[in-house]
Amino acid sequence: MSRRSAISEALAAPAPTPASELAPEQVDAAQGGAARNFTARRLEGFTEAARMVKRPTIRLKPSECSIWPGNARDYALLTEDRVRSLIDSIQAENGNRIPVVVRRVKNAALEYELVIGTRRHWAISWLNANHYPDIELVAIIEDLDDEAAFRLADIENREREDISDLERGTNYKAAVDAYYDGVQARLADRVKLSKSMLSRYIGLTEIPQSIVSAFSSPMDLQVRHGDKLLPLVRTPAMREKMEAAAKDIAAEQSFRQSGDEEPISGAEVVARLIKATTTSRSSRLQKASIEAKGMTIGQVDRDRARGLTITINPTDLSADDILEAIRPLVERAKILKKRVSDGA
Repeated sequence: MSRRSAISEALAAPAPTPASELAPEQVDAAQGGAARNFTARRLEGFTEAARMVKRPTIRLKPSECSIWPGNARDYALLTEDRVRSLIDSIQAENGNRIPVVVRRVKNAALEYELVIGTRRHWAISWLNANHYPDIELVAIIEDLDDEAAFRLADIENREREDISDLERGTNYKAAVDAYYDGVQARLADRVKLSKSMLSRYIGLTEIPQSIVSAFSSPMDLQVRHGDKLLPLVRTPAMREKMEAAAKDIAAEQSFRQSGDEEPISGAEVVARLIKATTTSRSSRLQKASIEAKGMTIGQVDRDRARGLTITINPTDLSADDILEAIRPLVERAKILKKRVSDGA
């Protein structure tokens, strides 16, 4: 299969059987199988093209092409850890085996814009800056409008495990407004995704950043979590409680990160957020800041059910300073416990 036929097939595929005519399990199987087949065929085409003597590819420095903002992947969230295996592969092969896809842009500072291959672009940029300045980006030039570029990128991204569900939802929401007149069903038909699944992805964008921040990584917020959180987010009183809980969870995530501890899992975050909406206000007795050396170093919560919960933020203070700050809180807790046990 040639490079051109692989891409043309992806962009001009026949319309699928309407989701309304399939059982739910058939919908899931159909959309998963279609995505895998199209991705496999396109990558096979790219692999074959890379071996062809007359392949229409060019070589670029990553700095010579801009990044198309319509791709689902958030370039700013890529890190060495997330791209490490790809960096090692490109370094070993002295370049990217599968070409990226770029298009020419008019009246722009850079002649080319990257449509597919964000991770490859990031990895080679990293290698260029870290002792491998001669490695270049192998690219295929395609003539694509934004809607076609979106669909082609979606075919590849659907097979990537390191794109978060939230990134997908944000990308789909923007595409619905930009290319499909705000009609989700039109996008669903074009990218061969069930309407219900598309709605679930887009629903994640309703979760405010104040709650997303409770997750150690956006990767931990998944569609299945949105199914549980969204009904509560859409209720103002419940959302307020979740935002308060999310602030505490985010502080604990930061503390764990500073100590190289395992983060709170996505499932546990969801469970704690939901629990916060069912906790009676009367069960909370006190919430106060922990002060030491003229600065706030943490927070203490006193709860009838759980007792004291002490959260210490990352700090440069010594262990003795921290212990001195929390000692009165612990002593006070012992006094209260003794009074209760004595029937006071």
